[in-house]
Amino acid sequence: MNAHLDTLEPTRVWRHFRTLCNTPRPSGHEAALVKKLETWADGLGLAHDCDNFGNLRIKKPASPGHESAPGVVLQGHLDMVAQANADTPFDFENDPIRTHVKDGWLHAEGTTLGADNGLGVAAILGVLEEDTLTHGPLEALFTLEEETSMGGALGLAENWLEGSLLLNLDSEDRGEVYIGCAGGADVMVDARLPESALGESEAVIELSLTGLKGGHSGIDIHKPLGNANRLLVRALRALDVLDARLIDYRGGTLRNAIPREAFARLALPCEELEVALEKIERLEGVLKAELGSGDPGLSLKARRLETAPEAEALTRDASAMLIAALLAAPCGVERMSADVDGVVETSNNLGVLSLEKGRFHLCALVRSLHDSAVEAMADRFSALFGMMGARVKVENGYPGWAPNPQSALLSTFKARHAALLGEAPAVKVIHAGLECGILGAKYPALDMISFGPTIRGAHSPDERVELASVEEFWSMLRALIEALARTS
Repeated sequence: MNAHLDTLEPTRVWRHFRTLCNTPRPSGHEAALVKKLETWADGLGLAHDCDNFGNLRIKKPASPGHESAPGVVLQGHLDMVAQANADTPFDFENDPIRTHVKDGWLHAEGTTLGADNGLGVAAILGVLEEDTLTHGPLEALFTLEEETSMGGALGLAENWLEGSLLLNLDSEDRGEVYIGCAGGADVMVDARLPESALGESEAVIELSLTGLKGGHSGIDIHKPLGNANRLLVRALRALDVLDARLIDYRGGTLRNAIPREAFARLALPCEELEVALEKIERLEGVLKAELGSGDPGLSLKARRLETAPEAEALTRDASAMLIAALLAAPCGVERMSADVDGVVETSNNLGVLSLEKGRFHLCALVRSLHDSAVEAMADRFSALFGMMGARVKVENGYPGWAPNPQSALLSTFKARHAALLGEAPAVKVIHAGLECGILGAKYPALDMISFGPTIRGAHSPDERVELASVEEFWSMLRALIEALARTS
């Protein structure tokens, strides 16, 4: 599968990326890939080990004469986001990613591509097998479950890594280098809400909101994209005045992906059915106008369903209370940074919502450059949903990465970038949750930067990577490693 990848340049990187595409690796299912990489390392005679969480480390001794150079840790995560279009049947635990090239970009066929962070991993593997590269001591660190919980980084063994410099290869813009990132936490809301049987005078309708682009809940949160959960809740609110009662709901699949689709079923008085359908038709036009060219594919539809007599819906009060709470919940950009121009400081993504047989669940991902702001927004969720008796938990918290503009590693990168590409890189702070913050907390002495090729649409089936940027990324990585080998 994906044999055409072997024809792309740089061949060493794309050959490894083909292996990653052909090896299913959604978060929590990286074991087969880890085993494959261990076998590969054995074939090269490279030492490898895993920590208690399962993170993989492969070590390569320094080139002769460069043993005293600072040790470099090359770091990326093995897992990928599992998202597919509704019309693309796909089993992420068993099916290989199918790819194609179009207009200088590599795409997947109806699914996420896994360039995040597969190309960083592929480049690391390319370095490990490169026999003409001059380098100091190298450690390749491959973490697990980054996309769902940062679990690999959070569970990383302390006093395990030996290097003093870390290159995180999980950024997504050529010509840029990142020296800081947001921290974050998952906010989990659960409630058991009262239901009652449908009445003979009630009709049932299904609402579907589809066609949105989706995207990365950190990198893309400031863009003019629709959040399917936020928008469908507006539709529910519009029908609330008709005494509608919510039966069930499902929207979004990952807390770190901006939801592209959401679906709900409601019961409402039969005499209000035509009014409800007309309201939804008008609202579709309103939402399309609001989103404009930023997310032009929105589709909001309603249709009547025939429902079994045993079906139940939330009570009128419970339905109204839940819809009101969801409408009031924080979503999107909360505040822009006052210190870093153009960077989001604090945001929230209403990532996953569900209601089934009265059981309500919400998973939101809060991000901020300030840990205190993460705590404050999580507390807002506790206050809001606590009023309806919900249980609110904050899980999987991870720290941000404080920028160090005086970093010696950054200076070396900037010099090599200017020499190789003819211009200085843009030095950035990213709103996404790179693992650097967690790694830095465990290894405070590490000097770190993050860079990578240009990737667009990460965490959505629109994910794609610019081929030319991969060649540039590979050249920059090799040049940086060789420059670091000359320092002591």
